[in-house]
Amino acid sequence: MEDNNNKFISVVYDLSTVEPDGEQLVEQTTEELPFSFITGFGVALLPFEEAVKDLLQGGTFDFTLTPEQGYGEYEEQRVLDLAKEMFCDEGKFDDEHVKVGAVIPLQNQEGQVFPAEVLNVGDDTVRVDLNHPLAGKTLRFKGHVSESRPATAEEINHLVRHLAGEGCGCGCESCGTGCGDECNHEHHGDHCGCGHCM
Repeated sequence: MEDNNNKFISVVYDLSTVEPDGEQLVEQTTEELPFSFITGFGVALLPFEEAVKDLLQGGTFDFTLTPEQGYGEYEEQRVLDLAKEMFCDEGKFDDEHVKVGAVIPLQNQEGQVFPAEVLNVGDDTVRVDLNHPLAGKTLRFKGHVSESRPATAEEINHLVRHLAGEGCGCGCESCGTGCGDECNHEHHGDHCGCGHCM
């Protein structure tokens, strides 16, 4: 039986949310810019990894994930009003980065950094949403495997460096407040299906 740990897999897919009135495309990868990951490191959603890891190059897939399998249910308590002074630098509010619709990095007392979407900027507070953009959504992934092989030691070491804090490890080369210009995904929004850029 083939060992599915440390496999390098590239997939080309359309990611849609399943809505009451039909499906809505939210993310797309291409042959030129596929989503690539190494199995066994928790980079991709586990149900996603399970669905594609046994497929050979050229193999197709079409599956849906419930909110529980994806990014969880949407939780209203994860919408917070934070003091506006938290976003000031030398007494000046950072209105260049902290604006409605922006995704900004926040840090908790343990030093964990996580993204938050700015919903509103008031006189004294900033309302942010800590839910994943796809929380509460049923997700449909449809596509094919463009590459599937054992990962090289160099690829594994590169991924480990990313997971240690130098990036997200999902094939994106710059992840901070979302994927940067070098991220290998075409985004419809500020997230990738891997779930590690947001």
